[in-house]
Order: sequence, then structure tokens, then C-alpha cells
Amino acid sequence: MSVDVHPNVLTVLAGILGVLVTATLVVAVLGRIRPDKDRAEIRARIRSWWYMAGLFGLALVVERGWSLVFFGFLSYLALKEYLSLIPTRRADRRVLLWAYLAVPLQYLWIYMEWYGLFIIFVPVYLFLAMPMRMVLIGETEGFLRAAGTIHWGAMIAVFSIGHIAYLLVLPPSVNPNGAGPALVLFLVVLTQLNDVAQFMWGKALGRAKVMPTVSPNKTWGGLIGGIATTVGLAMLMYRFLTPFQAYEAAAAGLLIGVFGFVGDVVISALKRDLKVKDSGSLIPGHGGILDRLDSLTYTAPLFFHFTYYLYGA
Repeated sequence: MSVDVHPNVLTVLAGILGVLVTATLVVAVLGRIRPDKDRAEIRARIRSWWYMAGLFGLALVVERGWSLVFFGFLSYLALKEYLSLIPTRRADRRVLLWAYLAVPLQYLWIYMEWYGLFIIFVPVYLFLAMPMRMVLIGETEGFLRAAGTIHWGAMIAVFSIGHIAYLLVLPPSVNPNGAGPALVLFLVVLTQLNDVAQFMWGKALGRAKVMPTVSPNKTWGGLIGGIATTVGLAMLMYRFLTPFQAYEAAAAGLLIGVFGFVGDVVISALKRDLKVKDSGSLIPGHGGILDRLDSLTYTAPLFFHFTYYLYGA
């Protein structure tokens, strides 16, 4: 089955390729001039970015069903990583199976473009069904904690990340500038660059801590600089990838900048509670899947509904 990829999507993907090539060459040259341990970590990060960008770009240009398989697999990996971190009761094993089964069901509703069921399946039906199953097992010790932690995992890994996939299947009439894949590209690129910009501005200007007990490295300089950078990038990219007017693009950039930070610190709070540095070790130089998807757990659903309210409904 042939896939018609919008030229704007290909242009932005080519730009990402160019950035990766440039970063690889710069680090290689600096490594020959002055090798050090920190640069080895940067090289590992860049290698991982090559793999992540390659898989993500491929997911945007293949047939829709395969794209949804890719994002569904991301949800599965994120849920699996989360459930491996949290303390679970032996009695909850059958309930965890229900959480895993929610992944293919949620992505089936997306494939069918069944918005009504997609939007209520996890926060209504799954949330009601899992405690019912726990009650039938009969174990009451730790019931509330178990229900809350499993619910939260389904929320961030299945429901939140699923919004990226639903963006993908929005009809071309919603976005003449590349349809759903262009919107996904806009969201993911801005979310990831927001993380990078906040880190770089924090290193350059950071003094006052935003949340020292949750994420000591986050500073007001990094936060404000990152948000401003993300809004500026949104203003540069919106004509190529979105149906937005200029003020809508600025609002989208502000939303992604602010709530990308929120998603990051929420997952940081989770890791601090569990006393782990990274959520996993699957991605060399980056940690686990949740370490890379943390900001998207907030920006994906909020950006989706921002776009859907303006152009989809």
C-alpha cells in the first residue's frame, strides 16, 4: 500500500537529519582535540538520538496501521517500565494483565477513529473495572495504594501517550499542511527541544531553583528561557506543519513549554519517591522510556485537545 507523505513532513525530517549529522561531526572533532569522560556520555546520547529519530521518522512515513503499532509498542514499554518500578502486591498480577490488555484495545479505538470510546475507555471503564477485579480477588491489605498506582500507570502510559497516535489519524481536512503526521512532528519536536532548551538556558543563566526538593537542576532561568525558545520555534514551524494562525501557534508553544516542564517534574517526583535516578536503562545515555516520554505525558493530551477543539471538532 502506497503512502503519500506531505513534502513539509519530509522537509522537517530532513532538517532533523541535518542536526544529527552536525552534532555527530562536532562531537567527533571535539573528541579528537580534547577527549574527556563527559564527551563520551554525549556521544552515547547522540547515538541514541539517531536510533530514536530514525524509528520516529519511519513511524511517520509508513502505512497508518504500522505507525499505530509503533506507538502502541511505546505505550506497552512505558507501562511495563512503570509497573517494574512500583511496588505491587502478589494478588494484583491478574489486574496487571488487564492494564496490559488496555494497550491493544486503546489503539484499536484509535485505528477505528472511534473518538468517543477512545476518550473514556481508560479514565472511565478501565478505572472502574480494575478495582472491581481487585475486590473479586479478595485482598484488602494495600488496596487503595495498589489501585492508585496501577491507575496512574494506565493514565500516563496508555491514555496520555495514546493521544500522540490519535493525532496521527486526524483527517487531512483538520490540517492541510501535512495532516496528522505533521501535527505529531510539531508536538514531539517542540517537546523534545523544550527539554533541551530548558537544560541549556539553565546551565547558562540558572541560579534560583524552581523546585529544589523535586528536581534540583531545574532553575527559573532554564524554565523561562526554555518556554521562550519553544514559543519562538513554534512561530517558525507552524506554517509548515499546522493549520494554526500565528497567535494559536504562540499559544501552542506556550502550552508545550509550560506543561513539558510539568510532565518532567511529575515523573521526577515519581522517581524520587521510588528512590531511582532513571526509570530504566533501555536507552543508553538517556535512561528509560519514561525518561524520554515524561514531558509528552502532559503535552500530548493537552496539545491534542487544543488542536481538536480549534480544528477537529
